[in-house]
Amino acid sequence: MLRLRPYKISDAATIISWCKDEVTFRKWTSDRYESFPIKEADMNKKYIDNNGDCIESDNFYPMTAFDENGIVGHLIMRFTDEKKTILRLGFVIVDDTKRGMGYGKEMISLSLKYAFEIFKADKVTIGVFENNMPAYHCYKSAGFIDVETEVVICELFGEKWKILELEISKEDYF
Repeated sequence: MLRLRPYKISDAATIISWCKDEVTFRKWTSDRYESFPIKEADMNKKYIDNNGDCIESDNFYPMTAFDENGIVGHLIMRFTDEKKTILRLGFVIVDDTKRGMGYGKEMISLSLKYAFEIFKADKVTIGVFENNMPAYHCYKSAGFIDVETEVVICELFGEKWKILELEISKEDYF
């Protein structure tokens, strides 16, 4: 049974090990890290302050998915508005040996339950690169719908990667 818990500093080594190449790494992190590969300290610096507390602890929630065999996935949740009604998922990744086995959908479903039932969000959003169809289909199968927005492009490897936006409302979830 898959469960979600707050991210721990010790999770970093396992999570970063799932990115065996820079393309996979960039599909996970976009341009949020300067270089590949990263070290555990690099990941923890994004999430944890010098006191060992979560950065923006009332707005930013790194989460780890695990089952009886250990860590299988990771994502972050953060509010994008002052009223805390819109929650954004990001940095979604699943153990590279477990991709295509339903863990991603289950992790996303758990995060939606968390977002709507615990955080009382009205809407959850997520972005995915157009060249990451497995992730796109995972999000769609969890209930997300496409949203027409201004086209956002990220330049990586001398290419233009288009970001597709998806969302799910509280009404569509329940």
